[in-house]
Amino acid sequence: MQRRVVVTGMGVISPVGGSLKESWKNIIAGNCGITKLEGPKFEKLPCKVAGFIKSDGKRIDLSRHFSKTELKTMGSATAYALLATEEALTDAKLLETEEETKLRTGVAIGMGMVDLQDICDTNDALNKGYRNVSPFFVPRILPNMAAGQISIKYGFRGPNHSVSTACATGAHAIGDSFRFIRSSDADIMVCGGTEACISPLSIAAFCRLRALSTSFNDNPEKASRPFDTKRDGFVMGEGSAILILEEREHAIRRNANIYAEILGYGLSGDASHLTAPKSDGTGALLAMQRAIKDANITVDRLTYINAHATSTPLGDTIELKAIRKLFSDKIDHLSVSSTKGAHGHLLGAAGNLEAVFTIKAVQEGILPPTINLENSEDKDINFVPDKGQKWNSDKRIALKNAFGFGGTNASLCIGQYT
Repeated sequence: MQRRVVVTGMGVISPVGGSLKESWKNIIAGNCGITKLEGPKFEKLPCKVAGFIKSDGKRIDLSRHFSKTELKTMGSATAYALLATEEALTDAKLLETEEETKLRTGVAIGMGMVDLQDICDTNDALNKGYRNVSPFFVPRILPNMAAGQISIKYGFRGPNHSVSTACATGAHAIGDSFRFIRSSDADIMVCGGTEACISPLSIAAFCRLRALSTSFNDNPEKASRPFDTKRDGFVMGEGSAILILEEREHAIRRNANIYAEILGYGLSGDASHLTAPKSDGTGALLAMQRAIKDANITVDRLTYINAHATSTPLGDTIELKAIRKLFSDKIDHLSVSSTKGAHGHLLGAAGNLEAVFTIKAVQEGILPPTINLENSEDKDINFVPDKGQKWNSDKRIALKNAFGFGGTNASLCIGQYT
């Protein structure tokens, strides 16, 4: 029999909360963590909204969690991942583990893009003189350093893996970890994504692509609006979410709490365009079909999709087209929602953060809402508008979609643990 993979711990640091409990509470309540970008460097940019990490309503101060020496050696994204990992390991009761367990514990954490502000600041330092360049500059910007730092800190010597597939990064990291455990490369995987992407240069660059919302600068909480007819682009967010995946029998032997089970994983490529998804939706469709096949279930068993739905006019429509093709006449029993209205688009940390919310939905039987949905483009689908809804199903099974620039797609099938 194939090894089964379950979720035994989660940690979150996001625009809607500095912990798993706070983030989930705000998501279900329909609260929003998006705020206005302040400062002279943002004044002349078309987009002036973003989702910064908050805990109890306050912006994060990394100096309260790390020493000056530690912060010199790591970028903000790595720091975020370390904080979320500590919560996830604590949640899974794995902070203290035996050497034998560490040998079979791996790490798979990625990011969509490096911190552009760090690069800009280091270039300014170089202009003042060679010796002003930090010897830690390269380690700070390498995408695999979050995984590396976590592996070093906790002594995990299983697979040390990093993913960078744009906005599909977090979902790919979870899916790859699922396969590492299923194929017996590891018994436990610490996995997810992290992102510290908000800077004047990154905002300007995505504005030049016409990808960001610009119509709600004076009303930031309304800017990210998946599936709404007034959507005009995504809102950038930052943060990290880390999951602990574990082989089922291993988890049972140590009496671990089990949130849900990862049932399947599907990947595909659009082979179409640098930034736009394939117009007929076949890239997304293939990823979902392959996840369902990998899970060895039929489409009618699925009753919820946590959509990628970034709030872009093109992307949301194409994903819905793919969902309609997949479900055909079974769409009446399906609910679809996107939590990006609450926290924005965390790029490489989007798929994993939203996978956490999907797992909580599966565990608790509550569907997370799509906020800011005032006029949907598809009247036949339940988009779970504004507030969470009770999820009525004999066995709760969901898909979590994540799609990235370059036409890279991932879909995770997540089921209620029984």
